[in-house]
Amino acid sequence: MQIWHAIILSIVEGVTEFLPVSSTGHLIATSALLGLPATEFQKSFEIFIQLGSIGAAIVLYAKRILSNRTLFLKLCTAFVPTGIAGLLLYKLIKHYLLGNLHVVAWSLLLGGIAIMAFESWYKRAKPRGTAAVTYPQAAAIGTFQILSMIPGVSRSAATIIGGMFSGLTREAAIEFSFMLAIPTMLAASGLDLVKTPLHFSGNEWMLLAVGFVGAFITALLVIRAFLQLIRTNIFWWFGAYRVVFALVIFYFIK
Repeated sequence: MQIWHAIILSIVEGVTEFLPVSSTGHLIATSALLGLPATEFQKSFEIFIQLGSIGAAIVLYAKRILSNRTLFLKLCTAFVPTGIAGLLLYKLIKHYLLGNLHVVAWSLLLGGIAIMAFESWYKRAKPRGTAAVTYPQAAAIGTFQILSMIPGVSRSAATIIGGMFSGLTREAAIEFSFMLAIPTMLAASGLDLVKTPLHFSGNEWMLLAVGFVGAFITALLVIRAFLQLIRTNIFWWFGAYRVVFALVIFYFIK
């Protein structure tokens, strides 16, 4: 991997992390397009640079979370299902799912169809959601988040849909999803660093740093615009984009 590879991947990560299009899926597809092999370092890089995007969420939400004990506990409640699943399924995900373009393509395709179907149902049902997240709803969102361990599913899509399905307003589900990203991605990156022997070379550490900073700056610049964009009734279009992207991947890997 060259520095310019790290910069491109960091921009892709920062742009896609908070949209329901799967940042992991885009990173894997972009890495394949750039001709980067799915080495252990490459997989760790794709996990680690997500911390940069999460840094943007920390800047926006840390004060609110730390000053609200109830909100903090609800985020902890939502994190528990994913945390347990992550510990149990780490080897499966890291060694067999990450880097697998077939898994990414199928996840993007099926997830896109699910998003379009859900959005169509949601509009017809006209649900009256609440802005306050309850503990049962937090647990439900955390359970939905487990699906995002499959590359291509999208953590934000799983948690936002989980929140809306459990009765939250679109805005409340989106904000809770973004805040839940903080403990989730911190834990995912921390687990990977613990599980992976830290035998990175000086150049690899530099690439990790470049990826982190690039993702942080990109996400910080666009997250507010994305928050406004995704609040509107255009969720269906993200599903359509996923389907098209999946078909493109299928075409190149057939």
